[in-house]
Amino acid sequence: MKRNETLAALRERPDIAVLVIGGGINGISVFRELALQGVDVLLAEKGDYCGGASAALSRMVHGGLRYLENGEFKLVKESLLERDRLLRNAPHYVAPLPTTVPIFDIFSGIANGAVRFLGLTRRPSRRGALVIKAGLTLYDVFTASRRLMPVHSFRGARKTLATWPAINPATRSSATYYDAWVSRPERLGLEMLHDAMAASPTAHALNYAQVGSDADGLTLTDTISGETLPVRPRLIINATGGWIDLTNRSIGVSAPTMMGGTKGSHIIVDSQELHDALAGQMIYYENEDGRICILFPYLGKVLIGSTDIRVDDPDQVRCEDDELRYILQSLAFVFPSIRIAEEEIVFRFSGVRPLPASEDSFTGRIPRDHFCEFVEPTGMLPATLCMIGGKWTTFRSFGALAADMALERLDLTRKLGTEDLAIGGGRDFPADTATWCGALASEYKISKARAQTLLERYGSSARAVADVLSTTPDAMLPGYGYSHNEIRLIVEREQVETLADIFLRRTTIAITGGLTIDLVDAVLDILAAHKKWDAKQGSRERAAFLALLKHQHGVDLSNPSETDNKRSAICA
Repeated sequence: MKRNETLAALRERPDIAVLVIGGGINGISVFRELALQGVDVLLAEKGDYCGGASAALSRMVHGGLRYLENGEFKLVKESLLERDRLLRNAPHYVAPLPTTVPIFDIFSGIANGAVRFLGLTRRPSRRGALVIKAGLTLYDVFTASRRLMPVHSFRGARKTLATWPAINPATRSSATYYDAWVSRPERLGLEMLHDAMAASPTAHALNYAQVGSDADGLTLTDTISGETLPVRPRLIINATGGWIDLTNRSIGVSAPTMMGGTKGSHIIVDSQELHDALAGQMIYYENEDGRICILFPYLGKVLIGSTDIRVDDPDQVRCEDDELRYILQSLAFVFPSIRIAEEEIVFRFSGVRPLPASEDSFTGRIPRDHFCEFVEPTGMLPATLCMIGGKWTTFRSFGALAADMALERLDLTRKLGTEDLAIGGGRDFPADTATWCGALASEYKISKARAQTLLERYGSSARAVADVLSTTPDAMLPGYGYSHNEIRLIVEREQVETLADIFLRRTTIAITGGLTIDLVDAVLDILAAHKKWDAKQGSRERAAFLALLKHQHGVDLSNPSETDNKRSAICA
């Protein structure tokens, strides 16, 4: 993944088969699919890989239980199949997640659910035990032929309150089923890029590369250096999600409005009381307004979400204070005795769901399925294939669909499927992780805890990482458990251009509340040395990152007391 080599190849030969615009998980997926078929393909992302909606998901890998009431049976069945494939193909990042639904009555939601299913109402309503039972039974039926996890079960009020003593005492029963969660979605996307380029010398990817157009056709601008190059693809794939319409307009593609995204915001809380109250499970619950919310243990903290609000400008989304209040209010409904202190909110994030254009007044009714549409050639431009809709769980099948349509258009044939193809560190992932980590610790003279951490971060690739880290003397950075050599390896091999790339996407340091000024400065030194930045460039990068943290994620490292005062006002 060397930027200079990719740019040099493009200067030498601007004529390519496919240009994929958008380096989120769906763009990366179709890029991998095409690369594995030997297609000459270039991926261009205007920011960093998985830096938009693909960094702002709920961290769930799921079938979509609530989509059943919209009649999206095909989507749920497909999502469950893709969920199970990810459990097999990416076991280093995707794991089973026991999920419990607190239930407050038996019959509610039956009549409303029926008319909502028929499209006669948009109003959400509380789901009772019978409605939930019907949905979970379908879940079990859809996965019966490949049972990877237990079927659902119900428990009464007494057992529910004994397992979760802090839960709303009005809970009359609960249902537990299994879905999955992803620990490091951005790294999984990055590993797919690595796999694709390792498989094909004609597959290239660039972050911080803006696609535009001029009188002669398409251009690609390297926003790091400012250089602009011509690029002449036979086919464009627009995989920019919530930005699809903006992208089409920016490159001169004449197409109707395709997207109508909604914003989903989440917060990360560092509360031992709440973490313990979850008993290792996700709580999938309805707020008082009928909106589905979630909270589950995430890398030692608790993730809580989410909202569902229409947005006009995907570049301006962030978790606003009123959304934060809504999320905290929903928590107070399901765990009324637990209060979150202002300093326990360590991170907030927001992203745009790439939903198809819809006039529906109730956002929960907008279909979550995915499809592709061709826009025929316009002027100097070739045909454009637009990837519309989609959810994180189904990125592989969505990418395969788009790739197959592209291959047919180019009169090419598929050589390899990805249904059973392991991703990155999911290859040869050990069944006995304790023994594997013990062997790694012994071989490289590191602690078993350090070996376990490397396995969690890189999967089976941890052995190759440990091998590189051991070649020169190393030392741990202040806090959080990363070493100088580990960060240096990330900077050198993973197309890192900014501090945000490291802290927000290559690692989980920021999202889990691990940032400190000392750590930021230590990592900046490593990045600046690699980039050969002078003091002024380093200072600008530091200021830009701190401003981004404060504005987008509610993290103020420059003035913690000011942040505490603001959080106190929000939580009051």
